[in-house]
Amino acid sequence: MLPSGNRMRRRDDFTLAVRRGRRAGRPTVVVHLLHPGDADAKTPPLVGFVVARNVGNAVVRNRVRRRLRHLMRPHLDRLAAGSLLVVRANPRAGTARHDELAADLELALDRLLRPASKGRR
Repeated sequence: MLPSGNRMRRRDDFTLAVRRGRRAGRPTVVVHLLHPGDADAKTPPLVGFVVARNVGNAVVRNRVRRRLRHLMRPHLDRLAAGSLLVVRANPRAGTARHDELAADLELALDRLLRPASKGRR
């Protein structure tokens, strides 16, 4: 479970991260990350989850959300203070095994957190 201080709750934060953040996709998840402009060392990184109806019924969606929250906790220390991260589940996440979901989330995060090369934005 994510600590309460790291959970994204405001709609504006979700919108800002999805529209302005960098994106990395995998078959089961898409991750949007917005690095802060002026990082306040006191502001923790915020993480939010979007699991739409096309993933499955309410039971499946809640299971996927719980799995993603559990998988995201060890990666919090990798995020800069003030970062906004949104994890959006794709329809395949509803039937994915736990290890498959973990691998896709880790690969997407690795892609977003590695230093950008000079030739790409």
